Amino acid sequence: MASTTRDNGDGGVEFIYEDDGRVTAKDIETGVASFGDDRAEALRMLTDALDAYHGKAEPVDEDTLATELGLVEDELGSEGHPPWDA
Repeated sequence: MASTTRDNGDGGVEFIYEDDGRVTAKDIETGVASFGDDRAEALRMLTDALDAYHGKAEPVDEDTLATELGLVEDELGSEGHPPWDA
């Protein structure tokens, strides 16, 4: 069973400790949550999620991301095309 820190009515972050050892960090004000292997990682991930929520995240250039990940547009995986791209 997961456990949680005391609820803070004034805002802030609530930490939920999962049975598998991961930690979920939830922003009280927005309800946005993210998780990590420990509190520090959960907070870093929550910061990124809040940036995206508030529209402050940097836009992603799909070509640059594809290059960084080594993706080739014409290359199909073992599953073939996704169902929406038939």
